[in-house]
Amino acid sequence: MLDLENTSPVAADARRMVIKVGSSLVTNEGRGLDLDAVGHWSRQIAALHAKDRQIVLVSSGAIAEGMARLGWPRRPSAMHELQAAAAVGQMGLAQAYEVAFARHGIRTAQILLTHEDLADRRRYLNARSTLYTLLGLGVVPIVNENDTVVTDEIRLGDNDTLGALVTNLIEAEALIILTDQTGLYTADPRKEPDAQLIRVARAGDPELERMAGGSGTAIGTGGMLTKVLAARRAANSGGHTIIASGREKDVLLRLAGGERIGTELRALLPIRSARQRWLANHLRLRGRLTLDQGAVRALTQGHKSLLAIGVIAADGEFERGDVVACADEQGRELARGLINYSANDTRRILRQPSHRIAEILGHMTDAELMHRDNMVVSQPASAPRRA
Repeated sequence: MLDLENTSPVAADARRMVIKVGSSLVTNEGRGLDLDAVGHWSRQIAALHAKDRQIVLVSSGAIAEGMARLGWPRRPSAMHELQAAAAVGQMGLAQAYEVAFARHGIRTAQILLTHEDLADRRRYLNARSTLYTLLGLGVVPIVNENDTVVTDEIRLGDNDTLGALVTNLIEAEALIILTDQTGLYTADPRKEPDAQLIRVARAGDPELERMAGGSGTAIGTGGMLTKVLAARRAANSGGHTIIASGREKDVLLRLAGGERIGTELRALLPIRSARQRWLANHLRLRGRLTLDQGAVRALTQGHKSLLAIGVIAADGEFERGDVVACADEQGRELARGLINYSANDTRRILRQPSHRIAEILGHMTDAELMHRDNMVVSQPASAPRRA
């Protein structure tokens, strides 16, 4: 069990925070934006802003607002209809926040991202620079996924994931995920009356994923599992996560004041470098390599580069420089990194020593299939902690 007396509340000391507000908290259950709710969140964030806290807001609600404006009673499933709803709804969402924050003398900026923006190293760095500049100017960036151009291949999927990626992008100390649920329970409290609220746990604990099953609402896309996975991602940069009910009165102010509300998922893993975070946060991998036991040990225990002789199989179609996963024979991902050879060339040199690469391919660009400097190894987690 974590010693709570020796750990300060997550949000109390965080100067830079990412706050994610779910659809149910900014819309009238799908009937469009709740302007009173938008004003409620803007007031609290303005109060934190006045105390020199840097805030990035990830707000859902664009598609719900678009649905309301278009007179659609149900969330569409077709991508082009979702994109149309998002295009219409973004106008209302941005305007609502701009007006609400202006009442407190705060400027806002709209940032729309896709997975492509974060998968490309140059665009990733450009997005980070833009966010840092806005924060330095005292602007509150309002981030959302660019649903109007996104496809199944490049979409992030939910704003919990987006919040975690932004947390890593700007190295925020805390990610606060506000939802319509109290926090994370040991089981679904709607089905298990004896389920207990988890007050503190270690981000990245696989046991938490088992506890968090289930999906979101008819309006939102993220269930509790996406929030647990988001916390694991946020921990890559040392960001702690709070999952709390947005129905709590002045929840942001109380959290920042040191009150513990909901579930804290603490980042107790080693902090990864910016380059490692960029690799770890790729949501769309181009392929997968299956490693033998010797290669598994070399990567996870010996901190070595990956050689072709230790690879059993290569799945997918990838090119040199793509991000590819490394898995053991049971299919568990152990690492991911930039591959030095195409899928076709990789399959030709599997199980071969490095000195034979030039003989087989007619050239050798690298002795390693994947160099240690271009790889990030998965980090193990411990058992769940409760308070």
